Amino acid sequence: MASRTIIIDHGSGFVKSGFSGWNEPQMVFPSIVNYSPCRENPGPSYARRHLSLGIDIFHPDTYSYPIQRGRILNWEGVEHIWSFILKKHRQEHEESPVLVAESFLREPADRRKTLEIMFELLDVPSLLLADQMAMSLYASGLLTGVVVDSGYGLTRVQPFHLGHPLRPSSKMLEFAGQDLSAYLFKSLFKEECNQHNLFQMETVDTTQMSKCYVPQNLEEALDFHQSLPSGSDESNIYHLPDGTPVELTPMQRLAPEMFFSPQMFDLPGPSIHQAVVDSIKTCEASMQPLLLSHVMACGGNTLYPGFTKRLYKELTTDHFSCTKSTVWVGSSRNFTVWLGASVMAHLSTYKSEWMTKEEYVEGMRL
Repeated sequence: MASRTIIIDHGSGFVKSGFSGWNEPQMVFPSIVNYSPCRENPGPSYARRHLSLGIDIFHPDTYSYPIQRGRILNWEGVEHIWSFILKKHRQEHEESPVLVAESFLREPADRRKTLEIMFELLDVPSLLLADQMAMSLYASGLLTGVVVDSGYGLTRVQPFHLGHPLRPSSKMLEFAGQDLSAYLFKSLFKEECNQHNLFQMETVDTTQMSKCYVPQNLEEALDFHQSLPSGSDESNIYHLPDGTPVELTPMQRLAPEMFFSPQMFDLPGPSIHQAVVDSIKTCEASMQPLLLSHVMACGGNTLYPGFTKRLYKELTTDHFSCTKSTVWVGSSRNFTVWLGASVMAHLSTYKSEWMTKEEYVEGMRL
């Protein structure tokens, strides 16, 4: 395709976009829209409210995520986000083709709606819809392996053989980053928990990004934190708006244990490592050693310190001790879908899968 393809990876929590050929997306922002009341029409209906990106600090209770758990629930919000992205990128290259990485959960009706928005409303010259999990595989340079992707809304496990997904062996866990956030909201603020409170949101984000980690042994980690004198670790403290210091509990620091022991957090299993085991064991026995030696961890949750090391430990200690296991990681593994799509945009083998606007219009006539 053209040298400058616009790549869009629209996940439940974040949107990544940019031109193909770059080492990272040029735009990364939360997949959030808000409907703020208009002065002229302050009523409650959507038609009377102003749609914009992000969180309105004057009306923080009006924001929402258009995509939840990989499923599009608000097409108006999605269209608004895509329109913003294309407007920004078209300032450099007006006639760029567009590649959208999408969840395998999308129904045929969702694909038709995507085509309608892109061709009829946003006037793109050509479009390719690509599977997010396959894009993560391509980012690694592999054709055979197991992609373990844990993002904001979903945790997914998908084996591939020679570039083809082994669908019967795929696993999906409906606990991910948003569940960890919800746990911290309730744990930190208890009955005053409000996920639309800006201070609480900032506190939870800061805790997740700079204080949480995955322990290699939960019992030992708990014993260590509980043995520390109160107030001895300044990194373990956050402050309320009035300046009052509050110390994090051991389980708040160790909240990403959720992915390895979901039952401790009242979440349905299996754990992420058990999902990988179950997925690999449903594949042909002759294929299992190769799959196990190419486990690719990606998604924002895999960036927690200790995550990939713990995943490797769990896979080798109890389940595949006699088979060599390798967990592939990269420093940009929260962008692997986008990076893989950036590579795929230039592969001639996928040229036939692109749809032009002319082909779309002709198909609508039939």
